[in-house]
Amino acid sequence: MSFISLNIAEPILKSLAEEGYTEPTPIQSQAIPVALKGTDILGCAQTGTGKTAAFAIPILQNLSARKSGNQNRKIRSLIVTPTRELAIQIDESFQNYGRHTGLNGTVIFGGVNQKSQVKKLHRGIDILTATPGRLLDLMNQGYITLNDIEIFVLDEADRMLDMGFIHDVKKIIAALPRKRQTLFFSATMPPEIVKLANSILTNPVSVHVTPESPTVDAIRQALYYVDKGNKKNLLIDVLKDDAITSALVFTRTKHGANKVVKMLKESNIGAEAIHGNKSQAARQQALGNFKDQVTRVLVATDIAARGIDVDELQYVINYEIPNIPETYIHRIGRTGRAGSDGTALSFCDALEKVFLRDIEKLIGKKIPVVEGHDYPLTDHNPPPPEQQQHRPPRSGNRNGSGHGRNAGSNGTNGSSKNRMHTRSGASSNSTNGGTGGAAGRNGEVSRNSGNDSTGNSRHSSSNPSKPVDKKRRWGRR
Repeated sequence: MSFISLNIAEPILKSLAEEGYTEPTPIQSQAIPVALKGTDILGCAQTGTGKTAAFAIPILQNLSARKSGNQNRKIRSLIVTPTRELAIQIDESFQNYGRHTGLNGTVIFGGVNQKSQVKKLHRGIDILTATPGRLLDLMNQGYITLNDIEIFVLDEADRMLDMGFIHDVKKIIAALPRKRQTLFFSATMPPEIVKLANSILTNPVSVHVTPESPTVDAIRQALYYVDKGNKKNLLIDVLKDDAITSALVFTRTKHGANKVVKMLKESNIGAEAIHGNKSQAARQQALGNFKDQVTRVLVATDIAARGIDVDELQYVINYEIPNIPETYIHRIGRTGRAGSDGTALSFCDALEKVFLRDIEKLIGKKIPVVEGHDYPLTDHNPPPPEQQQHRPPRSGNRNGSGHGRNAGSNGTNGSSKNRMHTRSGASSNSTNGGTGGAAGRNGEVSRNSGNDSTGNSRHSSSNPSKPVDKKRRWGRR
């Protein structure tokens, strides 16, 4: 199937050809015809499936076909996404696909001064991509009204829930016109997300697409049991393998990320952190350094990592086991992309075994354990239940990351030019006990990995130290 067969308008086909895209991904071939008809969509799709183009293309086509003669442009399509990096990437996708449509758009998110964002809004736009917090801020200040929204997209709905944005999302939805088209996307469908979808969709068509090979099967996984106090030593030992030229290390907290970076630097291992307390410019510089292989190790929180998209990332290392099972899938899905191999290593202490059980239940298999490494678990007995850490509710706080953050990216501008997505891992090999990296003495791990980042778009700034220019107008009058 080609994009031509999807009845896409010539200006958009021209843009797709300029980007080198000819063949739609499964979610694009399913969702685009439905969305072009104005029908609501309930989409279940993971990172790397080409989801962004699946809603961006029909939005551009339908809005350009219904152009208003009014010189004062009003916001007619709203895309709400959980993190600033993902918001930037989505806006860049609209720029890429809509450059010949005459439509205008912009992106707003927290963590930066709102002045330039408000200025662009005053000029008039057709399409707005936003994170929930900044959107509500500008709505409350009277800079944004949603009365003219024709098409609403809620992207990464499950991450909205995880990050505590669900109440903000409900406030935004309450301000939308009742008559509208709604496109709802989520990688997972927990009960609260299903309930939300049912409340805002009207006779939706369900689109369910998984990556070409399931994330957990396409990535080599290995588990290290280790005492909490020895995780830093184990990480240094793993990274002594010079074959590991790039690794994304996950922590649960921003403070933890900073501690890991400090520890690695003290061991002469190049590392930078990316999390919600970092400025936008600092984040983009750290990400740019990592993609350019100036920095070998990037340490990130789950929320910050939603903006990371690196096609040839070798390793994902779970320095701390995530307390939400779906987060494990999001983490390891950053590796093994674009046909490359991927390896995910997980460090599990006694307290984290309960989280590990939930993860293995979700993925439907045991993660192979690396035996014989230098820092085995000695404290097998966690403290009594009342002393254990508990999982926060899904609707917990925002983890201090501000109004919009980093996140995931869907990689529709991926490196594969014939498919508008980044594969979540072509080489599917399950690991055995020796698949654990340099610290595993019973075997070696082959190099690999991938990750998801804002740097997917070809129109990203070539200088990672410079913040993205929000003043640029991507439509032609």
